[in-house]
Amino acid sequence: MANSVYQINKGINQSIEFKGLKAQYIWYLGGGVVALLIVFAIMYIAGLPGFLCLAVVLGTGVFLVLKIYQMSHKYGEHGLMKILARKQVPNVVKLKNRKIFIKAES
Repeated sequence: MANSVYQINKGINQSIEFKGLKAQYIWYLGGGVVALLIVFAIMYIAGLPGFLCLAVVLGTGVFLVLKIYQMSHKYGEHGLMKILARKQVPNVVKLKNRKIFIKAES
């Protein structure tokens, strides 16, 4: 019998990471690239010069990549969702009476 060597996957239950991007930021970058491809096609079909279309898409693409990498490093895997959830929590809860705190006696 031949001895088989199997690699053990030690990344179980960890989020995916690609070139430094973590979790949902991979999808944001992919969506941005698809959107830039559509913008390029629309600009080219509209009759704008090819170099102008390319310059606009490349400039926007560089900005998109830098911004998404910045967000990935700043907020981490779940940080962006936490920031968005924190915005939904009210700063103050106002009550006009104390009925909610008075215990009903039977």
